[in-house]
Amino acid sequence: MGAVNTVENVNLSQLINQPKIIGVADSTHYLVGSTDADNNFTELTEESCVVCVHSLAQAKQLLRTHKYQVAQLEYQTAYDEMCGLSSCGNYKEMIRL
Repeated sequence: MGAVNTVENVNLSQLINQPKIIGVADSTHYLVGSTDADNNFTELTEESCVVCVHSLAQAKQLLRTHKYQVAQLEYQTAYDEMCGLSSCGNYKEMIRL
């Protein structure tokens, strides 16, 4: 029997050109796109541009309609930059759709 690829054993470095949802702290929208080989955030293959939705549920549903099963979820904050502090990094996790 072949190995099953679960959320727990997916290495983030293996997810080039994979779906990604970006949420920004205190914002009312989420950006849905993918990361390319240079770790740039770009549009999904199935879309003409990065898509902006109003909830995490809408972001997940959009990816489900394109038959994705997992995505990287990243939350960003502008507070460190606004206060002149060094960034402590963004919160990232793999989620099952």
